[in-house]
Amino acid sequence: MIEICFHGRGGQGAVGASKILASAFFEEGKQVQAFPSFGAERRGAPVRAFLRVSDKEIRRRSMIYRPDMAIILDATLLHDVGAGREVKDDGWLVVNTPEPPQSLHWLGRYRLAAVDADSIAERLGIGSRVMPHVNTTMLGAFARATGLVTMDALLRSIRDNIAARAEDNVAGALEAYEKLQTWSKNAD
Repeated sequence: MIEICFHGRGGQGAVGASKILASAFFEEGKQVQAFPSFGAERRGAPVRAFLRVSDKEIRRRSMIYRPDMAIILDATLLHDVGAGREVKDDGWLVVNTPEPPQSLHWLGRYRLAAVDADSIAERLGIGSRVMPHVNTTMLGAFARATGLVTMDALLRSIRDNIAARAEDNVAGALEAYEKLQTWSKNAD
């Protein structure tokens, strides 16, 4: 079983991202379980969403405390709430940041992937300048970094689950896939 945590701020699409990715994995024959975790304040407040993926039926019905990887929709959450620190050693952190992944060297126990999803989403008009919706863009980066889900399944899932501006979201996922940078402490 693979466990994934999404860290974002309300309005960035963390919950939607977990559903879209779950749909893509399901299309590829996997069993999935996706669920959110947020408080009463949602817009701009830290939000988490979770996804389990398995070849077998998922019977576990609990929070995810030690995921295999995390998708960080807002890099400030790395400092503000310690987002991603719960990930297992050598797990993936896929981070929305304009900085190269080497700049996150202090997170050296993880495999790091970085893409400037904010710029991509802003340029494509996904969300607003104040709160770009980076969820689908980050999913393209995740697909490239991990290789766990095909882009074909991901793009179909985006088209099936995004009502407005689906093709802009597809373009964002494809651009993030191409622009992704990765780094690992073992690569030096």
